[in-house]
Amino acid sequence: MATPRVSRRIAAITESATLAVDAKAKALQAAGEPVIGFGAGEPDFPTPPHIVEAAVAACHDPRNHKYSPAGGLAELKEAIAAKTLRDSGLSVAPGQVLVTNGGKHAVYNTFATLLDPGDEVLLPAPFWTTYPEPIALAGGVPVILPTDESTGFRVTLAQLDAAVTPKTKALMFVSPSNPTGAVYPAEEVEAIGRWAVDKGIWVVTDEIYEHLTYGEHRSVSMPAVVPELADRCVVVNGVAKTYAMTGWRVGWMLGPVDVITAATNLQSHQTSNVANVSQRAAIAALRGDLSAVGEMREAFFRRGQTMWRLLRSIDGVTCMEPQGAFYAFPNLSAYLGRSIRGHTAATSAELCGILLAEAKVAVVPGEAFAAPGYARLSFALGDDDLTEGCRRIGALLAEAT
Repeated sequence: MATPRVSRRIAAITESATLAVDAKAKALQAAGEPVIGFGAGEPDFPTPPHIVEAAVAACHDPRNHKYSPAGGLAELKEAIAAKTLRDSGLSVAPGQVLVTNGGKHAVYNTFATLLDPGDEVLLPAPFWTTYPEPIALAGGVPVILPTDESTGFRVTLAQLDAAVTPKTKALMFVSPSNPTGAVYPAEEVEAIGRWAVDKGIWVVTDEIYEHLTYGEHRSVSMPAVVPELADRCVVVNGVAKTYAMTGWRVGWMLGPVDVITAATNLQSHQTSNVANVSQRAAIAALRGDLSAVGEMREAFFRRGQTMWRLLRSIDGVTCMEPQGAFYAFPNLSAYLGRSIRGHTAATSAELCGILLAEAKVAVVPGEAFAAPGYARLSFALGDDDLTEGCRRIGALLAEAT
């Protein structure tokens, strides 16, 4: 029997569904197809000019042409600590910060540092497609806790209680949520944090969408409202969503010094420092004001409301009003098993395939987020494309018999 060419650990990793949908949409667009893509999880705005100018200046500074500390520039760590206190009310020292190559890298480093083989991680669903992969790669076991519209896509204490075992090491907590747009109220964040303290388990909380909340909804940092949790909590964040800097690849971990030290040791062998020019740009972003962020948030709010209204107007489709991030998460299950232009979809993945083939609209199926029957649509795109894309979806689904 031939030895496998690829290790079992790596072969078990699935392709990112969101990136795959976005790549397919862009390929069809490049081939001349009038495809409208709702798949990308990134702002469609350019990075604010003052951040770009800081990067240009950094390119000309010879200091940035050399290696720098693996864990991040001292100035950036200080800026992250100051920003965290300003925005979250959470006080951390620069020694509790690790600068990573994007938020995704922070998630990988966190689970690699915390988990031993067999450790269980409570993972409320729907969840971002990446979370299960670093858990499994570290030898951990994702324990999926399903939620739906009836609970506002928020996990309950009863669910958490029922899922805990002696092997439970951590809870993955996200608010605002990708893919659902759900935001946990402050009292629920606090209750879950106190529950974790009582159970003695870690919380990994992803705050990448902290500034993108709408109406009365607000992002609340769990270790800020439950200080007793701080010694068993890792916060992951980054500049990608807030400052329209997805391509700059700057994220970070915040946590207890021993965990951050261990994760920094890992990163020293893994990637070394994040690109210095990107770090300098991130310093400018974090030290600047939030006026550009406010403008983007207003645009996302307007677009989210438009998408929500258009999707809800489709017969049989239900959709929670977006509370944060830049996604709508409609329930399309009413169209499963129905004929649409000679096609019948048994799953939301197949239905999304029909939407792409027949309506030239790319959306991410719910299976990617452990939520069959649903789909994720990003409203981080222009108003005209957003409206036309939703119109196409409605027109095609109206043909279902």
